[in-house]
Amino acid sequence: MNYLRSIMYNLIRRFLFLFPTEGVHYFTMNSLKLLCSLGIGRSLLAAAFSPKPMGKSKWSVAGLHPKNPVGLGAGFDKNARYLRELEALGFGFVEIGTVTPLPQAGNDKPRLFRLPEDQALINRMGFNNDGVKRVAERLKKWKQHVENRSADKPKLIIGGNIGKNKVTPNEEAWKDYDSCFRELHPYVDYFVVNVSSPNTPGLRELQEKESLGKILRHLQMINNGKAVAKPILLKIAPDLTIDQVDDVIDLALEIKLDGLVCSNTTINRAGLKTPADQLEAIGPGGLSGKPVRQRATDLVAYISQKAGGQIPIIASGGIFTGDDAKEKLNAGAALVQVWTGFIYEGPAIVKRICNTLK
Repeated sequence: MNYLRSIMYNLIRRFLFLFPTEGVHYFTMNSLKLLCSLGIGRSLLAAAFSPKPMGKSKWSVAGLHPKNPVGLGAGFDKNARYLRELEALGFGFVEIGTVTPLPQAGNDKPRLFRLPEDQALINRMGFNNDGVKRVAERLKKWKQHVENRSADKPKLIIGGNIGKNKVTPNEEAWKDYDSCFRELHPYVDYFVVNVSSPNTPGLRELQEKESLGKILRHLQMINNGKAVAKPILLKIAPDLTIDQVDDVIDLALEIKLDGLVCSNTTINRAGLKTPADQLEAIGPGGLSGKPVRQRATDLVAYISQKAGGQIPIIASGGIFTGDDAKEKLNAGAALVQVWTGFIYEGPAIVKRICNTLK
């Protein structure tokens, strides 16, 4: 049965890959949404793709205990539109966003490209999203839905990935993170501060220790004033120098940051099988998928060893199989996230990874 399912998905993927990447993304997710609008459709989807329950106590970050260690990285469900569908596919946690205070269209299309020879993607989406207020409204409805259903059903952990608007100057960036943090705080289980996307001009400059410290300390101050504090994590780029990584580690330990998401996409194009003229035609953007796997693993291992295991890590980058996930966990990660692997491996990816990790 699994073999036939794999063949079927490969045929469907080959067909879908004939069409523009971003359009296919929304077509497939909206098709899943239609299927899940029927109770029987949602049940069939969950029966086919959700893994069997795993020991929640084994998998945790900052007091969060997802039903399994496989999450979906930010950028897939930017606007919290597909939480029901992603839950049915078995994800232990889902990170929505990146969300900005004001709605923004993002960069011009086309802005999402497949590199099948490398099992990779290049994106320059540019934080396209509906704005924090509309996203918060959807998350509020989701929270009410979860609270009204059976208490024995495992909860999908929701993370809020937050960023700044493109027009906001870096010296005012902390205000954008403040706005998103306050709006989403009642509705998400944890936050991820995104200063590492290569697709917003100047954003990565905020990874410098002084700028980063200002943003994170401010968010911690707000967080400490809440009745229930939410874990705050930082998402870092794989392109940081060792000195910059050391600064991140020092800052994280100093302010007792709840964890790191490691890592974002890379601007490095070294070693790709995709022809150089095709890469030139695609242009700039963040590269994700298999080519990032080793760098992301090395970064997880370095941070884990340098920090003596004191900084919890959610690992992301090139995770397609259970063995890829094991590699990240063995390097020191507590949880893993997929994104590009989901596109190439299909809806059974969570189940396959969890079956390997048992």
